[in-house]
Amino acid sequence: MKLVITMSRRFGTGASVIANELSKRLDIPVYDKAYIEQKLGENAYENEAEAIRKLAESPCIILGRCASDILKDRMNVLNIFVCADKEDRIKRIMELESLDREAAQKKVEDTDKERAAYYYENTGKTWGDVNDYHMILDTSELGVDNCANILMQYFERLEYI
Repeated sequence: MKLVITMSRRFGTGASVIANELSKRLDIPVYDKAYIEQKLGENAYENEAEAIRKLAESPCIILGRCASDILKDRMNVLNIFVCADKEDRIKRIMELESLDREAAQKKVEDTDKERAAYYYENTGKTWGDVNDYHMILDTSELGVDNCANILMQYFERLEYI
C-alpha cells in the first residue's frame, strides 16, 4: 500500500481516534502538528509544506496542517474531512478535557476559528469546502468507532490494501 491519507477535521470530532485506529490496522504512522513542528524545530525542513511532502514519500496519515492542499496533485493521496454536530463535539470535549459546557463550547468555537484562519492564510481556500476532499465522514451519524471500519472496507474494495 502506497496510500497517504490526509485528515482534516473540526475540533472534537474524534478524528485523531480514527487516525490512530487506522494507523494500527494499516501499520503506518500518524503525523500531527506536534510532530511536524518538532521536525521543523530540529531544522530538518525549511517549512511545513516541505516537511509534509517529505513525510508523504511513504505511506502515512497526516492530520491537518493543510496537507490536503499541499498534496493535492499526488495520485496516491486520499483527502478526508471529519465533521460532527456541534453539540456532539462540545459533549466530547467536556468529557475528554473535564470542562464545563461553556468552556468546552468556547474551545470548540475558538479552535475551529483558528483552523479556518490557518487554512485560509496558507491556501487561500475555505476550510472544509467539500470540493477539496475525496470523502467526508460525519462522526455524529456514523460513530467514531465505525469510521475506521468504513475506511478499511473502502480501502479493501479499491484494493489499496
